[in-house]
Amino acid sequence: MTRSSPLHARSLRGWLAHLAATERLAVARDGVSLDYEVAAIAKKLDGRQAVLFPKPGGHSVPIVSGYVAARAWIAEAMGVPESELLHCFRDSSEKPTKWTEVSASQAPVREVTIERPDLLKVFPIPRHSEHDSAPYITAGVIVARNPKTGAQNVSIQRIQVKDGHRLQALILPRHLSAFHTMAEEKGEALPIAIVIGADPLTLLASQAVVPIDQDELEIAGSLHGAPLEVVKCLGSEIRVPAHAEIVIEARVLPGVRELEGPFGEFPKTYSPAGQHQVIEVDRVTHRRNPIFHTIVPAELEHLMLGAIPREATILGLLQRSFPNVLDAHLSLGGTCRYHLYIKMKKRRESEGKNVIMAAFGSHFDLKQVIVVDDDVDVHNPTEVEWAVATRFQADRDLVVVSGAQGSPLDPSTTLTGRVDGMSAKMGLDATRPLSYVGHTFTRVRVPGEDAVDLDKVLNPNPASVLDTFLKGQK
Repeated sequence: MTRSSPLHARSLRGWLAHLAATERLAVARDGVSLDYEVAAIAKKLDGRQAVLFPKPGGHSVPIVSGYVAARAWIAEAMGVPESELLHCFRDSSEKPTKWTEVSASQAPVREVTIERPDLLKVFPIPRHSEHDSAPYITAGVIVARNPKTGAQNVSIQRIQVKDGHRLQALILPRHLSAFHTMAEEKGEALPIAIVIGADPLTLLASQAVVPIDQDELEIAGSLHGAPLEVVKCLGSEIRVPAHAEIVIEARVLPGVRELEGPFGEFPKTYSPAGQHQVIEVDRVTHRRNPIFHTIVPAELEHLMLGAIPREATILGLLQRSFPNVLDAHLSLGGTCRYHLYIKMKKRRESEGKNVIMAAFGSHFDLKQVIVVDDDVDVHNPTEVEWAVATRFQADRDLVVVSGAQGSPLDPSTTLTGRVDGMSAKMGLDATRPLSYVGHTFTRVRVPGEDAVDLDKVLNPNPASVLDTFLKGQK
């Protein structure tokens, strides 16, 4: 089926105008402090309204935060019902659309160029959490090319800004790290572009779990239903979204590590300081009157961007072996990374345990998996807890795996004072038996409850009815 995203989702500015028109964009007063106040206000409105901060800290460049902080908003940007969100993302990941290159004159992000900028003077970079070591770029979409194949990779990394010319980044051992290692082995710096202020679907595509040489900008094109317009960087062969707000052209230096952190991360705890990669800034290009995007760490915008691509990937992997798996959801309580709820229509006893083991193999971050029947809503944590309470017995339905790889950002993996990522995994099979006596596992329902129309059956003036009744009792 042919699908395309609405035109207002093709750029950050169009999306913000749409949010404003639908009362989902708040505007703060001028001069909000960059130290914690921007983050505090954005967190207060998290998931209800995005926030635009004019002249933050007296800076001429405004900040926006929270524009992809709800599943329903992301589905709306795709042009699909929320129930089709994972299917749409998975389909786009498997059928990428090659981007279209435009000239610099056609690319708004090339309207202004600044050579050797001091980022702390050019942009308003906030400090988010109490014990953060410095201001951080938290919504920087990094685009890099494989030094051997030329294929692009797109990801988001946290970037510390103590010095506006020299940055430090935590680059975990994934695709960008592999590219840097290839360049470093030859004694060369790795050119990168840090994109700030991308449209909502390009931002989401950056988090896709795909093979190393799959360009996530092509997934963004498929999410939009049309090729993404890109432009070549001035100092490298990297292509970046032409309609983004800001591009920082830079290099990850070889053989250099500097102190980065601590930083408040997605588990809602701090990642400790460490010696991490160093980025040298070369130039900035941006739109006239650019908008700077910041993501408040560990809040809904951060968590949604991580959850949806992972859910789509995990669900796809599970359904290849278990077509009776119907849905998968990374819970908010599990920081949208660690706890997975799976809905399935069980065919054989103990099949739930096989699904649990397959889920653990699908992503190393997972540390708890709960499998439930098809009558349980995995997006409702109360329903999942009810299934565990009424259909799970620890001596029969528990799966525990010790000493497996987990998330290096999970503080509970601390061993001898060091977070090393070694984790135990726990699976709970909270499915009912396929056969049972009477209505032992039948859910209590009231006939007709789903058909009740409260507008038709309730009196709009309950106080007057009660008053009339009470007077009649005297």
